[in-house]
Amino acid sequence: MEIRENYFIGDWNRFKKTDSACILGAQWLPFFMLWRLKNRTLRCDAQKPLIMGILNITPDSFSDGGSYFSCEKAVDHALFMEEQGADLIDIGGESTRPQASPVSLEEELKRVLPVIESLRGKIKIPISIDTTKSIVAREAIAAGAEILNDVSAFEWDSELLKVIQDSQAGYILMHAQGKPTTMQNNPQYNEVVQEVYDFLKIKLQVIEEAGVSLESVVMDVGFGFGKTMEHQLTLLKNLRRFTELNRPLLLGVSRKSFLRQFAGPESVETATTAVHLLSALQGISLWRTHDISHAVAARKVLGACL
Repeated sequence: MEIRENYFIGDWNRFKKTDSACILGAQWLPFFMLWRLKNRTLRCDAQKPLIMGILNITPDSFSDGGSYFSCEKAVDHALFMEEQGADLIDIGGESTRPQASPVSLEEELKRVLPVIESLRGKIKIPISIDTTKSIVAREAIAAGAEILNDVSAFEWDSELLKVIQDSQAGYILMHAQGKPTTMQNNPQYNEVVQEVYDFLKIKLQVIEEAGVSLESVVMDVGFGFGKTMEHQLTLLKNLRRFTELNRPLLLGVSRKSFLRQFAGPESVETATTAVHLLSALQGISLWRTHDISHAVAARKVLGACL
């Protein structure tokens, strides 16, 4: 059996139930990879993807804006998602949906810090702060967040890289073309898979050159961030390519508009679950989602079949 990067290449007849990877066609899925946070290490395994629950403390997010805008409701929902089976909670105080207006630093801090502080000592799973502002990231990590989810890849605030260096927090590196106010106006690529791949590869090099261990980094191709329906379907078909970068991959498609357009608003949860399962068969090991119960059920089915 030939070993090539993350994959085992072999024929179907040599597959054994005891192997630690599963087979898809002629290629094996990657082994699990470790994601190192400052005080704990998470196992990222496509056979049992980690489930990241979304907690938007905003009045204008595309799916659940306003639902958890009070601190009390946000804390209760975070604890409920943990009880349902979430492995991480991603807290955001500024909507990054298409055409969303930016919020001030003061307002974003006012939204997220009380929730993170209130969850300290109550929640056992890691908290992620979803922000593109270095001051918000730094204060959220000081308050108890262990991960920085940065949709800007530190391009909108270069100090974010310094926050990662100083804090040793986990980092989610995402590709986006443009900013929320304009990113979906007319996104253009010559070759979307190659361009997103090259972007992430270069950013990983920058992170490593800054002295940050790549074991702290997870990647996200950025569905809905400067990409048309065609771009996103092309990326979905080619997710396995990104495993060549040797870091875990997070999928963020939950209730996204391209799934609503494709499957209809009434079927968006079903479409999200279908994409989750498709992604796991291509090596994706983290799902960022609004609906924990659907993701947990999908993971159980996935694990039983692999």
